[in-house]
Amino acid sequence: MSIELIGRRPVVAPEDLIAGLVPPPHFGRASFDSYAPDPEHPSQAEALAAVRDFAAPHLKRFRSRKGPGVGLYLDGGFGVGKTHLLASLAHALGPSRAVFGTFVEFTNLVGALGFIAAREALSGFAVVCIDEFELDDPGDTLIMARLMRELTDAGVCVAATSNTLPDALGEGRFAADDFQREIQAVARVFTTVRIDGPDYRHRGSLAFPEPATEAVVATLAGSPRAALASWPALLADLTQVHPSRYGAYVDGVAALALTDVAPLEDQNQALRVVALVDRLYDRDAVIAAAGAPLDSVFTAEMLRGGYRKKYLRCLSRLESMAHAALEHTRPV
Repeated sequence: MSIELIGRRPVVAPEDLIAGLVPPPHFGRASFDSYAPDPEHPSQAEALAAVRDFAAPHLKRFRSRKGPGVGLYLDGGFGVGKTHLLASLAHALGPSRAVFGTFVEFTNLVGALGFIAAREALSGFAVVCIDEFELDDPGDTLIMARLMRELTDAGVCVAATSNTLPDALGEGRFAADDFQREIQAVARVFTTVRIDGPDYRHRGSLAFPEPATEAVVATLAGSPRAALASWPALLADLTQVHPSRYGAYVDGVAALALTDVAPLEDQNQALRVVALVDRLYDRDAVIAAAGAPLDSVFTAEMLRGGYRKKYLRCLSRLESMAHAALEHTRPV
């Protein structure tokens, strides 16, 4: 039965926000043993060892907190396994000792519970795992700088992933020079571990399939747990849903069939698409799209700007999801 995506208005109860801070289905079985470092890039094996070492003290059953918490920051390009390692850390410690969420999920937590209540809730864990750490606006910078400081002061450790070095957060996004004190405060929390290597999803240049035909889109739309939407209608609908709720927005969607795809018109649209694609990818969804090629949705100007790395990660994930859709629609 087709899922009606357009018009969904998910509401997530505050008490469910903490319970939902676990690795997403795509990384539901991630473990240190299942991470396969590329031998041509020794930094991957070094990062695996660093995360294992970071986890070790927290695996001791009766560990008591002594002194401030410490931070580990996994920095590297997209597709090198940063999220896999972070999810492995969360799984190794278990949900009673570690929480896992994207950066936007933690800022939403503060918005929903209030700063004090969010800090108190997170202070009950040994480790807070923050995926896709980024400072996209001044408000987030102030909130996260304070949250990192107060959590580590309380003895909580923080592990994060990003494709931007801590002291360069916010660069090209807003007047970051005016917030250097806060940015440096965030940077001081972390020991940075660099991970090099190509994107594991394709190990080379992106190679998108041709835009889907109407027949392919119809076939995918008829598959179990599929949603059908026109690109313009989807973009308009996303403006009515806060990005922090995009996970709930696509819950239950295993396949997204799109029609009338066209290049995005502005950066706000583009960032909403990035957030949506991330949540679909987390849920192992596939995408078939008719219209303009998916690799043309971000304009050349967007790809030169401050959000370049976000858009490139999104394209990498879109390419993987589009190829997966071909398997779903290939005649038996």
